[in-house]
Amino acid sequence: MKADAQKKYAAVKALEFISDGMAVGLGTGSTAEHFVQALAVRVKAGLKVETTATSRRTAELARSLGLLVKELDAFSRLNITVDGADEVDTHFRLIKGGGGALLREKIVAAASDEMIVIVDESKLVDTLGRFALPVEVVPFGLSHTLRKIEGAALAAGCAAHEARLRLEDSGKPFQSDEGHFIVDCACNAIPRPEELAQNLSTIAGVVDHGLFIALASKVIVGRTNGADILAR
Repeated sequence: MKADAQKKYAAVKALEFISDGMAVGLGTGSTAEHFVQALAVRVKAGLKVETTATSRRTAELARSLGLLVKELDAFSRLNITVDGADEVDTHFRLIKGGGGALLREKIVAAASDEMIVIVDESKLVDTLGRFALPVEVVPFGLSHTLRKIEGAALAAGCAAHEARLRLEDSGKPFQSDEGHFIVDCACNAIPRPEELAQNLSTIAGVVDHGLFIALASKVIVGRTNGADILAR
C-alpha cells in the first residue's frame, strides 16, 4: 500500500510537465498505469494531447480511459515519454523490463525529446543489479544465447551471472509483444553498466536489454507525503 501511494504521487507530479498539444509516450507497468489514469482525468478536463503506447496492455488501458492512442510511426517525434523503472541509480541509469516491454519502451524513449521516469523510493539504488536484468532474445538457439549472456555479465564484473528464461505461470515461455522471449540475468550487482550494455548488444540472438543509459533526464520519486523531482 505504501509503495502504491508513492507511485501515485510520482505519477501525478509528472503531469506538471504535460501541456496542450504534446505527443506523449506512455510507459508500461504499475507506476506508468497510474500516470495513464491521471492523464486521462486531465484530458477529460480539457487537456489536449496525443499519445503512443509502449505495450498492448498500456494501449488498451489508455483507450478505455478515453485517450487518443496512435502508432509511434504517426509521429515524427514525441515531446515526452513518462515511464517507470525497476531500478534507478544515482547517474539515472535504469533497469527496465520487469513487465516484458523493454524493447518498445526503449524505442519510444529514444524517439522522445525527454524521458521522465516515475518511481517509488524503493527503486532508488546506489548500484544496479539487485533486480534481475531482463534481456529480450529470439527463441532460436536459446541455450547458446543464454551462455553468451552469462559470459557478458561475467566479463563486465557482475557479482553473479545466471541467466534464466522467464516463464508464465503455466510453465510456457513468456513472450513479448514482438513474440520474443525474455531472459532474466541475476547479476546481484552491475559495477560497469555501460560495459555490460555494450557486451549484450554484440550477442547474436539478443534483440535488446533492459539497461537504459543516457535516456532519462528527470526522475520523479514518490515519497510518503508527495514527490521529489531529480534532474541531471
